[in-house]
Amino acid sequence: MKRAILILLLAGMGCAPDSPSSGRSVFVNSCASCHGVTGRGDGPLAVELEVKPADLTKIAAQRDGLWPMLEVMSIIDGYHRRTLPRGEMPIFGDLEEGKLVLFDAGDGQLTPTPVTLIALANYLESIQDPRARGTYP
Repeated sequence: MKRAILILLLAGMGCAPDSPSSGRSVFVNSCASCHGVTGRGDGPLAVELEVKPADLTKIAAQRDGLWPMLEVMSIIDGYHRRTLPRGEMPIFGDLEEGKLVLFDAGDGQLTPTPVTLIALANYLESIQDPRARGTYP
């Protein structure tokens, strides 16, 4: 599926703000304490949680090898908090602050979306094991 993202370069960054490399730093700072640095659900706080954190490297594998970009973004930002079990996973409101880029979720509509949220979702896609063979909204 064609996914159009209008990329804005941050001054002096040298890489697109929605690239997996910028998403990795967001992941390390916001997610690794529970999900672990490799995303396999084995972070240092995981043992203290009632519900084990998800293995984020298997998201696509659990969906027939397809990467569910919008579903992942919705889980991260808490949009589906009422319909999906989140256990002790917090809502990361700070991911919604800062720069916005226009994001096409597959319906041809460009929607202003936090660049940090896109970066984190792109990073999670990059650590899929096995690699996602496609994307769906």
